[in-house]
Amino acid sequence: MRVLIIEDEELAADTLQKILIHIDPKIQVLAILGTVESAVAWLQKNTADLLFMDIHLGDGESFEIFRQIQVASPVIFTTAYDQYTLKAFKNQGIDYLLKPFDEDDVRSALDKLHNLRKSPDLILSQNQQRTALFSGKQRSRFMVKMGQLIRTVHSEDVAYFMAEDKYLFLVTKDQQNYIIEETIGSLEPQLDPAAFFRINRKFIINIDAIREMYKLSRNRLKILLQPAPGNGIEVIVSEERAEAFKNWLNQ
Repeated sequence: MRVLIIEDEELAADTLQKILIHIDPKIQVLAILGTVESAVAWLQKNTADLLFMDIHLGDGESFEIFRQIQVASPVIFTTAYDQYTLKAFKNQGIDYLLKPFDEDDVRSALDKLHNLRKSPDLILSQNQQRTALFSGKQRSRFMVKMGQLIRTVHSEDVAYFMAEDKYLFLVTKDQQNYIIEETIGSLEPQLDPAAFFRINRKFIINIDAIREMYKLSRNRLKILLQPAPGNGIEVIVSEERAEAFKNWLNQ
């Protein structure tokens, strides 16, 4: 697979390139570009199978690229800010990685791309999902499996979503755990923003699941959830998300 990285932070670009090669040595990084101008110039003459695109570049937001040229390749967006999620999925985005991400996050995004390419029905489903998103409609229920049993869980019954290892768990208010075939980045824009908030790169929580909150150093917050995650997992609002989280609580 031929990949173009559009990222203005040298360390971030180098780290992403190393992750990609570690995941699959056959991945070819064609170029690393740090500006809208250089990306537009490159894409006017070249093509790639996949773009990794930071949103904030040296000369503006990467969305400007889509206003100047037609981009046919799928895009995995990367950023330290999550307020651009919906805009990202309007511009060829198949996934949205919130910095700092790790190899598991990148691998999940690549797996999603592979599944979309393997099945035209999945591509159609994703397009229909985006249409629903941008018409103001949020996800109201989720299909989950328990062995051979299939059931639906309504969004109001979800306490939180938790990413652990390579899996994304849906945890209900009555303490049921299910693995769902989603990534936390693709799931986030489908949820009601008044009820759900992504506090870090592993947790999206329902406001009703918050039992207590404690202030930590560096503006971080510790949250006690009901039901509590197992294995002694601590739930911390990241420093980068703390201010937005407080605003969300006050809305």
